Amino acid sequence: MTCPSMQCKLNCFSILNSRIKFTFGIFVGFILYYVVYNSLRWNLQQLQYPAFVEHKNILKPYWQKGSKFFEVNSSLSDKLSSKVNLLCWIMTAPKNLLTKAIHVKYTWARHCDTVLFLSSTTDKNFPTVGLGTKEGRKQLYWKTIKAFHYVYNYYLDKADWFLKADDDTYVVVENLRWMLSNYTPDEPIYFGRRFKPYVKQGFMSGGAGYVLSRKAVKHFVEGFHSGVCQHKTSIEDVELGKCMEKTGIRAGDTRDTLKRETFHPMLPEIHLTDHFDEEFWFTRYSYYPIVEGPQCCSDLSISFHYVDPPMMYMLEYFVYYLRAYGYQYRYQPSLPAGADSLPLQHELQQEEEEKA
Repeated sequence: MTCPSMQCKLNCFSILNSRIKFTFGIFVGFILYYVVYNSLRWNLQQLQYPAFVEHKNILKPYWQKGSKFFEVNSSLSDKLSSKVNLLCWIMTAPKNLLTKAIHVKYTWARHCDTVLFLSSTTDKNFPTVGLGTKEGRKQLYWKTIKAFHYVYNYYLDKADWFLKADDDTYVVVENLRWMLSNYTPDEPIYFGRRFKPYVKQGFMSGGAGYVLSRKAVKHFVEGFHSGVCQHKTSIEDVELGKCMEKTGIRAGDTRDTLKRETFHPMLPEIHLTDHFDEEFWFTRYSYYPIVEGPQCCSDLSISFHYVDPPMMYMLEYFVYYLRAYGYQYRYQPSLPAGADSLPLQHELQQEEEEKA
């Protein structure tokens, strides 16, 4: 558009100025919307679980050892606990501490022998161990690498097995110990929900959690020291699986004696009720054939993923307290053959003291 006269030029300038103001207004409005939306979302999260965020009255029965909720006969699981020393490290983030991680802390994590919450930064009050990384999906493998280096440096001789889980994963620790009791921590092996693409022996789903033997942690970390393993992409579970294979760490079978899966990368209701067609990623990725319906999952299942705070407490109640009167469990396998040969923890401690 040409403006031959001064009046026309002024009109053009006025129109241009209006457009700039309009564009600037849209930009400011978008920024305000983003700030207000995120503020409201945070507040709604707090309102959604007010008693959980306070973690006083509702949480107390779950974690206080002197409460009636612990009046159960756990002699067999206690025996396994004395033989299978488990360190659980939970990957979390600063923004998740009071919305996710706190509920892991006061439910299933209390069944572990040692618990670590690993984040990008240190929080002495929670507490968390800061790994010095950034946050976001692109940082997942870096956080995992640094987490296992931290465990290697400070806890390698303090546990037999090392479980990695997300802050929205629920784990039945006693069932994990039962599965692990048939192996020794001196085997280079790791377990989880086994997927098949990208790695010849398969790899373990990150969301369902995975557990490494002491020997496997040693091989994994030393693989980075030697240059055999490197950080090439941010896809945590696949890259970790590649490193495991390169360093001679075997991918174990975690199905029960009836060939039912124990590690689950989704919620219980999805595994129990959904139909998975042949083109669905879960069907294509699963190392073993998928079974739909009640036989999808072992009676001694170990983990589920995408678990929100209310479901954490619901699963804790269902797993440890809910019973059908007069019924016995349909699946009651004996302890694995290797369990009896495992030394008790106090015997190992005595040996260490004698060596010292």
